[in-house]
Amino acid sequence: MFIVRRNSDKVTPKPCLLYGYGGFNISIQPSFSITGLMMADTFDGLMALPNIRGGGEYGEKWHNGGRLFNKQNVFDDFQGARRGSNGGLLVGACVNQRPDLFGAAVAQVGVMDMLRFHKFTIGHAWCSDYGNPDEKDHFENVLKYSPLHNVKEPKSANEEYPSTLILTADHDDRVSPLHSLKFAAALQDAVKDSKYQKKPILLRVYKKAGHGAGKPTTKRIEEATDIFTFIMKSLNCEIKHL
Repeated sequence: MFIVRRNSDKVTPKPCLLYGYGGFNISIQPSFSITGLMMADTFDGLMALPNIRGGGEYGEKWHNGGRLFNKQNVFDDFQGARRGSNGGLLVGACVNQRPDLFGAAVAQVGVMDMLRFHKFTIGHAWCSDYGNPDEKDHFENVLKYSPLHNVKEPKSANEEYPSTLILTADHDDRVSPLHSLKFAAALQDAVKDSKYQKKPILLRVYKKAGHGAGKPTTKRIEEATDIFTFIMKSLNCEIKHL
């Protein structure tokens, strides 16, 4: 795990932005991040990047440990220790399984319908990591963690969903926006009558935008502003340094 924080930090409770991916043999490695810098400097918090199974940090064995019938390991790693696309799936699954662990959740352009992902855009190419839902064994496996199909009404305070921001784009040709739209609708419907759900479930759809590659600076600033405003409000963060 990589942690970004101020050098003068003392060991005290701080707001933390947990960023994960865990899929397709993609390694999460240290790099310059204005997000991490803002968390550490502006909010006197920290940013943590856990190297969870499914990634490529420790070779193919590590990758295989988080794909197909081992996908639950990815969620367990993340819960034990924010991102989009496959990482949006990660966030969606984790808030369903352990909503009590998170103060807020941001799911960007996530794959939320694991029973039909292979029917839209290039989803069929992801069967190498997720499995093919048209096959009985894989169908039963992905159904266990599919964010869309595991939404539930909170029956106690511990089951309340964290403040959740779901982000998508109307021209995303990689992960269809239908994933985020359906997940947001399912969440909002599930919690609407629960006396235990006080925190908001929000959906933001960016217009004339795609999955992320080649996104202009103006769009990146707009998205970052939305995310940090949401985090500040959800975690009651104070601006410590400007």
